[in-house]
Amino acid sequence: MQRRTLALIAANAFLGAAVVVGVATPATAAQDSAALVTTLTYDDSGASQYRTEIAAAAGIWNAAAPNVKIVKATSGQRVNIRIVSDPGWPRATLGPVRSTGSAQVWFGKQAVDQGYNKTRIITHELGHNLGLPDNRTGLCSDLMSGSSAPVSCANAQPSAAERARVQRNYATGIAANQQPLTVVIHDAP
Repeated sequence: MQRRTLALIAANAFLGAAVVVGVATPATAAQDSAALVTTLTYDDSGASQYRTEIAAAAGIWNAAAPNVKIVKATSGQRVNIRIVSDPGWPRATLGPVRSTGSAQVWFGKQAVDQGYNKTRIITHELGHNLGLPDNRTGLCSDLMSGSSAPVSCANAQPSAAERARVQRNYATGIAANQQPLTVVIHDAP
């Protein structure tokens, strides 16, 4: 009898553990999903004249690639992406930048002066920080075609392929081996 009782206790303990481990409630599934989101902060104080376009670009990427969230840094918070304005052509550090890393965007006034859409410029440059290279297709529908698309192009939305690549870049939430980002992509035509 004692053996049988111990066997039942052991079986119940095993099944109880299996149930606890094997069941994912909607709340725990949402927590697991949220844990995979990489949050990146940006500082736009060096490009304050473009704050509206920078906020719009962050919002575009936040909607397009849920695995990564780009938010404005608060005072004293670590900054992942510094955005500065300069007289040259737009350029950015090629990522993907992680929450422990840093990257930069130079919001080049030369492209603005030539008439390129400001929101498209910054969304494109943030795309570099998220790991997207230029593709120079000349298509307005491809965000990463950059200046190869006509000056009249105002599309600031990444294509399905661009969204998917950023999602893959941030699929695990963190990088196993984060190296400093050193490649700068110059977007001059």
